[in-house]
Amino acid sequence: MSKTIADLVDFADSGAATEHYPTPEDRLVKGHPSQHNRLHFQADNCFFAGEWGGEPGCWKVKYTENEYFQILSGKSIIRDLQGRELVLTAGDQVCVPAGFEGEWEVLETTRKTYVIYEKPAQGD
Repeated sequence: MSKTIADLVDFADSGAATEHYPTPEDRLVKGHPSQHNRLHFQADNCFFAGEWGGEPGCWKVKYTENEYFQILSGKSIIRDLQGRELVLTAGDQVCVPAGFEGEWEVLETTRKTYVIYEKPAQGD
């Protein structure tokens, strides 16, 4: 079935609700940062696009998904298990492959837009 302009999702007026949540205790490295997510689009339960934000703090990450993101504001650091790090500021665009493990540290309240592809589990 052909899609039309009415099927496009404009983040500015999508009407998506914002979910606010604490960082899970078992992932915390320091601080008690709150996070929020606004999921604007999803398809086939494996493709997602939205906006995310986080408050200062640090937590462990383990990506099962492939993610592209662009930092809109703030300053964060993404760090691998060997301690190598990438400082992220407004305008930075990054792809994180599934399998990446490390830490995400928010130094200044950060906002990003993201696109995620999560490979469907076997049998899905």
